[in-house]
Amino acid sequence: MTSPYTLDVQGLRVTLPGTARPVLDGVDLHVAAGETVALVGESGSGKTLTSRSALGLLPPGAGVEGRVRVLGQDVLAMRGEQLRALRTDTVAMIFQDPRAALNPLRRIGDFLTESVTLTGRTSRADATARAVELLEAVGLDGSALDKYPGQVSGGMLQRVVIAAALMGDPELLLADEPTTALDVTTQAEVIALLAELRARFRTGLLFVTHDLDLAAAISDRVYVMYAGRIAESGPAEALFGRPRHPYTAALLASTPRLEAPGGRLAAIDGQPPDLRRELPGCPFAARCPLATEVCERQRPEPAAAPDLPAHQAACHHSDRLTESPADA
Repeated sequence: MTSPYTLDVQGLRVTLPGTARPVLDGVDLHVAAGETVALVGESGSGKTLTSRSALGLLPPGAGVEGRVRVLGQDVLAMRGEQLRALRTDTVAMIFQDPRAALNPLRRIGDFLTESVTLTGRTSRADATARAVELLEAVGLDGSALDKYPGQVSGGMLQRVVIAAALMGDPELLLADEPTTALDVTTQAEVIALLAELRARFRTGLLFVTHDLDLAAAISDRVYVMYAGRIAESGPAEALFGRPRHPYTAALLASTPRLEAPGGRLAAIDGQPPDLRRELPGCPFAARCPLATEVCERQRPEPAAAPDLPAHQAACHHSDRLTESPADA
C-alpha cells in the first residue's frame, strides 16, 4: 500500500556494535507534502540519525529494523543507482557542519551545479543561473561561485549549503540545525525562504533543531526525542502550550526568556542515559520529578490526550502534568 506521506518512518530501530540498547528504538514519524515537522531534543537523542535515515545514511555495521519510506518507496531496501537518484532528485539535506559538506579544493560554483548537471537534465548555463538565484535568496551573490570554501566565512558557507539543498527543488528537505551559524536577521531570511519553498513546491520539511522557539514558530507538528525514542508528538500549538511529557515541560522551562525573573536558569538535573546501559522502563525516569516504580521497570507506550488524539506522549503519568509552561 502506498504511503500518504512524503516521509513515513515506522518502528525504526538502529543498533550499533558495543551498545547495550538501540540508538534509535522504535521511532515512528511522518511528514506530509507541504508540511513542516520539527524534531527537537538534547544532543545525542537521535535526531540527526533519524533524519539521515531518509537518505539511507546509516552508520556502517548498524543493525536496522523497521521501515523508512519516501514517497512510498522503501529507502532501506535501496542500493546503488536507486539511492543516487533519491539523493539527487527527491530528498535533500542541509547538514549542520557546512565545511564537512564541501570539498575545499573545488569552487563553490562546482559544488552547487554538479548534482543537477550530472543527470543530463539541466544545462550548465541553466544550473549556473539557478545557483545565482538561490545564492541571492540566501543573502549572497554570484561572485561566490568562483570562490573556494576556505575563502568565505562559516556563516556564508552555511548559506551556500542551504542553496545547494534547494537546487533540485526536492520533495523532501531535511534540515539539520540549518541556521546555527547565522545571525538573527539572516536566520529569519532563511526561514522565510524555506517557507516559500514549502508553499511553492509542497515540499515536506523535517527541521532538526535545539531552538524550541524557532520550532514553535515554523512547524505544523513537533516530535520530541529522548534517548532514541519519541517522548511526545503532536500539533505544535498543543505540544508547546500544554506538554504531556515531563521532558518536554523541562525543555520548555529551561529555555531562556527575556521576561523571565532573575537568578539561575532552570536546568534538567542529571545526564542522558549511557548507550552501554539497558533501559527496561522509561529512559527519562532517572531525571524525572514524576517518576515512580513503574517508570523504572515498564516501558511507557504513546497515549493520546483525551481531547486531542493527535497529541501523544509516552509517559505513565502524562495526566498529572497539567500545568502549562506559563504556569510552571
